Amino acid sequence: MKLGYFLSSEEFGPTDLLWQARRAEQAGFAGLWISDHFHPWNDAQGDSPFVWGVIGGISQVTTRLPVTTAVTCPTVRIHPAIVAQAAATAAVMLEGRFTLGVGSGEALNEHILGDPWPPADVRLEMLDEAIDVMRELWTGEDVERYGEHYVVENARLYTLPELPPPVYVSGFGPKSISLAARVGDGYCSAVPDAGMVSRFRSEGGGDKPCQAGTKVCWGEDERAARRVAHQLWPTDSLPGELAQVLPTPAHFEQAATLVTEEMVAASIACGNDPERHLAQIRAFADAGYDELYVQQIGPEQEGFFRFYEQQILPHVP
Repeated sequence: MKLGYFLSSEEFGPTDLLWQARRAEQAGFAGLWISDHFHPWNDAQGDSPFVWGVIGGISQVTTRLPVTTAVTCPTVRIHPAIVAQAAATAAVMLEGRFTLGVGSGEALNEHILGDPWPPADVRLEMLDEAIDVMRELWTGEDVERYGEHYVVENARLYTLPELPPPVYVSGFGPKSISLAARVGDGYCSAVPDAGMVSRFRSEGGGDKPCQAGTKVCWGEDERAARRVAHQLWPTDSLPGELAQVLPTPAHFEQAATLVTEEMVAASIACGNDPERHLAQIRAFADAGYDELYVQQIGPEQEGFFRFYEQQILPHVP
């Protein structure tokens, strides 16, 4: 399994993200994920730069690492024709190292222009149609279409990569995983669940790549690392569909008051014990993922990179 680094646009500004991308390449990571948000999940995280500007910067500070958005929602806040143009430009700047990861999104980011937030089934329909729109535009032909959700008139992309960027689709429930298997060039998730990978492969995904993301909080003091993880990412432990329907960081903060430090530490390796970090990584390898992207929570970035370079990457299965 390949191990990459997960750039958190919710925690860090563009300059810090560029430093992390460069440092990840130096440390020997195999690729980059980068989150695409308008808001962070809570105010403690404190950032949310425009991902397409950051990706342009990454193209100038790295030379070999592939980059995947994890994930972009091309349905409500940004029309899929505009995402198609952004992704094509990113693929040109990264010289073919770019993959567009997409998903059905969260109200947290997508409702900001006053658009209604559709139910899950409609969001999946919109995502399916949006992927069609983008792929048609990547042909370089004139596009005119009047779909159920999107209209494109007299549109043509002139700046295009040699090959269209692959589209990996995020999925957690049966319907979204089925969509990913049917239309995706690969699959994205964040859960070490072998059943999800098996569903993707059996419903049409075959041997297409399966990527996942996870979080850790390296630190010399395990107690301090647990506190940092709980302060910044209690939202990772919220159940059900809350992550898709809560509209503001303040609402996530209210919901997260129900999440204890112990709940966060149960799913996030905290501290400097290599075996705990490797066990979290092995869970994804055992579930069948081809690639895993690890996000370091909090400010201890240089220590994390040294730790993974010396004690984790040489032992990744």
